[in-house]
Amino acid sequence: MEENKEIEKGRVCVTGGTGFFASWLIKRLLEDGYSVNTTIRSSSERRRNIDYLTDLPGASGRLQIFNADLDKPDSFNAAIEGCVGVFHVAHPIDIESKETEESKIKKSVSGTIGILQACLNSKTVKRVVYTSSASTVTFNDKGLDIMDESIWSDVDHVRRNFGDHGMSTYSITKILTEKAALEFAEKHGLDLVSIIPTWIHGPFVCPFLPGSVRMSMLMIFGYQDEYKHLLSTPFVHTDDLARAHIFLFECPDAKGRYICSAVEITIDKLAECLSARYPEYPIPSADSLRDMTGFKYGGVSSKKLLDTGFEYKYGIEDMFDAAIQCCKQKGFL
Repeated sequence: MEENKEIEKGRVCVTGGTGFFASWLIKRLLEDGYSVNTTIRSSSERRRNIDYLTDLPGASGRLQIFNADLDKPDSFNAAIEGCVGVFHVAHPIDIESKETEESKIKKSVSGTIGILQACLNSKTVKRVVYTSSASTVTFNDKGLDIMDESIWSDVDHVRRNFGDHGMSTYSITKILTEKAALEFAEKHGLDLVSIIPTWIHGPFVCPFLPGSVRMSMLMIFGYQDEYKHLLSTPFVHTDDLARAHIFLFECPDAKGRYICSAVEITIDKLAECLSARYPEYPIPSADSLRDMTGFKYGGVSSKKLLDTGFEYKYGIEDMFDAAIQCCKQKGFL
């Protein structure tokens, strides 16, 4: 059965396999019958316990792990060789902020271009799915209530609003990398689809608490000083995002950018939902939050993805149920 699945589905590569979303995508790909090559950073992750990847159902026969670094683009060649598709999820991580913005941008863009060149060289890769970010769409001064894939965030706008904050560097890096990837693909005739997720929330297989899950659960954890980040938040369930990646990889007519966002909810409505569903947690009252001020994310539209035929399976309650269960299992709650 395993061999038949591999013949039918083929082998794909997922870059940055130890990350929150990439590890879940690997889980979903294995469940769907794909064989998977994944890359981990040789410099810092060689000593990390990656049992959560190697213990996934199907991993023993269909998962291969390679060392690769974005600052060494050629290091991805072996992982991509012979693959029918590549899911480029990896992004430079600099928790201690030792690198400059310029250095991070160079690493992300040159690493991505190197990966795309390896896809061309392979002669077997039929499509690349690049994981972008809603920060490539929502940060601009166009004054739009709802934004679609035709909109790009403005780098100068990001710098004005975030300054030296880590969000600024992350957003600018994502903007410039996605643009470079799309331009390279168009110039060289490479089939590349870009998927733009909003806040990823829900279950996780990684042993650490993902940043977007932590932010989504601020009211569950009781981090009152940070509630202002939840004024109006668009969410997508971890598994819906993984399903969307595979759907767009397999969809013959998929082309260009696709926003992936299942639900958007204001902080007072979120508080109402959470207090009713999880009375054991000290959720603030909706009334106490209605006058809160802070940064409000612009709305985004998933119409293009839905028109292609994709359907979301999970709502806001499913996301929190799964995230809370995972947090309890892993000792974060």
